[in-house]
Amino acid sequence: MKDPHDIIRRPVLTEKAYDGFESKRYVFEVDIHANKTEVRAALEQVFGVKVEKVNTLRTLGKIKRQGKTSGRTPEVKKAYVTLKKDSKAIEFFEGMAQ
Repeated sequence: MKDPHDIIRRPVLTEKAYDGFESKRYVFEVDIHANKTEVRAALEQVFGVKVEKVNTLRTLGKIKRQGKTSGRTPEVKKAYVTLKKDSKAIEFFEGMAQ
């Protein structure tokens, strides 16, 4: 199995993500090749929480141009994670959504 810190890249801190903190719903950027089971296991191991549901979203990179040359920005995979009611909140996010 992959290292959990390689699966979870970083938290996504946007206004929409802040709205979900009260209902124990968090958003993370995860590895492109990670599946829902790996994301669930990584979060439970790293943060010590009980995960109820994981929804994933994969977005293609935007096309950018510099003169004649065109390329893409990297694609991103996000995981919307809902914790169980009896689970503790993730301490990293405490105090952010006030």
